Order: sequence, then C-alpha cells, then structure tokens
Amino acid sequence: MEKQSRKKITWTIKNFSSLQCQKLCSDPFVVARCKWRLCTYPKGKNVDYLFLFLEVADHDSLPCGWRRNVRYSLSIINQNSVKRSRQNDEQKWFDEKTPRRGRVSMFPLNEIHAKESGYLVNGELKIVAEIEVIEVLGKFDVTEETSTITETMDVNGFQLLPSQMELVSRLLERHPDIASEFSTKNPNLRTGYMSLLLSIIETLRHSPHELSNTDLAEADAALGSMANAGFKLDWLENKLDEMAEKKEKEEGGEIRVREIEEELKDLKQKCLDLEVQLEKEKLELSAAKAPISFDDVM
Repeated sequence: MEKQSRKKITWTIKNFSSLQCQKLCSDPFVVARCKWRLCTYPKGKNVDYLFLFLEVADHDSLPCGWRRNVRYSLSIINQNSVKRSRQNDEQKWFDEKTPRRGRVSMFPLNEIHAKESGYLVNGELKIVAEIEVIEVLGKFDVTEETSTITETMDVNGFQLLPSQMELVSRLLERHPDIASEFSTKNPNLRTGYMSLLLSIIETLRHSPHELSNTDLAEADAALGSMANAGFKLDWLENKLDEMAEKKEKEEGGEIRVREIEEELKDLKQKCLDLEVQLEKEKLELSAAKAPISFDDVM
C-alpha cells in the first residue's frame, strides 16, 4: 500500500467546439507513482452530455491483480463565475475490469456551448481534476513523481503555477486594482503578462549591485509595455526609479572609493618615505651630538 498522495491537475482543451474526434485524452500525469490521464468524448457518447472520466493510463500493460482506491473530483470550470462550475466527486476502486471512472450526466453539452455561458472562453474548455490516491495494490508505474501536464490555478482570470500563487496573492492583496483596466480576455496573453510582471518584480528584488544598467533598462521597457496594456504600476515604477538611483549612487560611490584608495596608497608611501628619512636624520643628529675623543684631538 502506498502512502496517501494528492494532486490537482488543470487540463485546457483548445478549440473545443471545432473538435471532430470521438475521444480525446490528456497527456499522462503521475499521482502516487501511478500514471493517470483524463479523457472525454467532446460530442457526447450516445447522449448530449460531455462524458468526462479519469482513466488509469497504460492499464492494458499492467500485470494482473492491480487495484487502486482513489478519491477524486472532476470539474468543468466556468471561467466567468466559479460558483457556476460543475463538479463530480467520487471515491472508487480502479482495477482491470474498471480502469476508468466518470459520470456521463453531469455536464450538458448545450449548457457548455451556450453563448456567454462562461464554460468556453476563446474556444478553450478548462477541466480540473483533484486526485487523492488512498491505496495501491500491485506494481507502481513509475519510481518517481513526474508529470507532463502543467498544474495551474485560476486567480482573478490569470492561470498561475503553484509556485506563483503566494507572490500573486500578496500582490493582489496590496494592489487590488492592479489589473482593473487590463481588458485582454485571451488567457494566453493574460498569463504571459502576469508572468512578465512577476519577472520584473523578481528582478527588482535583487540588490543594485547584482543588477546591470541593461537589466534596469529592460525592466523599464517591460513596465512601459504593461502600463500600455492597462496595468496600474505606479508603485513599481517608483521602485524602479529608486533602484536606478541606488545603482547610480553605487557606481559613483565605487569610483570615489577607488580614488580615495589610490590617494591613501600614495599617502602611505609618503609616510614610509618620511619614516625612512626621519631615521636617517636621527642618525645624523646623533652623530653630530657625539663628543670628540682624545685620539681625534691628538
């Protein structure tokens, strides 16, 4: 039995309405060292519902006797309103006879395709699966946790990686109107702009010594691009100006330090020369003060 393991997966299906295939599957991903994949029938399967299910990937190649007890939820995300998202929660055993699980009646196709329903935005359908593996009987599929699906979460319409969540949450808390005038609906562009903003912030978190003037110039150009797109970044522009000022002072300070070091070096050499001259003068003075001997007089 494997220790409990949980993972959240986001599967984005592009051009959903124009798909002609009968069955569509995601890339495989790994939870608790077991391979899985999400599958759907975009046109329904003999009914006008989106048939969505979780499947054990490569189940035909597994040795006899394998079983997996899994708690999972499958959600169709409403990209306009989280409250209208549809979710199916289950806890089931997967085995040779039932390598896939799902429910056909949860997601009506006419509701998904309805104009302004929020389920399709720019032709994209977003599916989120939360999977918790409770128990595994039989051989594991992999020795390490790997996945070819990118896990993302939606925050104010921006698709973020788990590693970005904390920083973006703090950012939106401090500057809630940062994207209030950013009207672009394309999810890829929205994600790209947010990633660019996070990159600028990460750049400015370095010390002035670690940044070059080129780094600052590129950050300034990127800020200008984001401001033109509708982001409110006055606070970040002020931070960049502050960083540029510190960089200028740093460079001026380094020049002055080098000048003082050279001047001090010259002064130290003069001191050494004066010490040598002083010792010589002392010897000559001592010789001048010495009395003349009787032999010298004679």
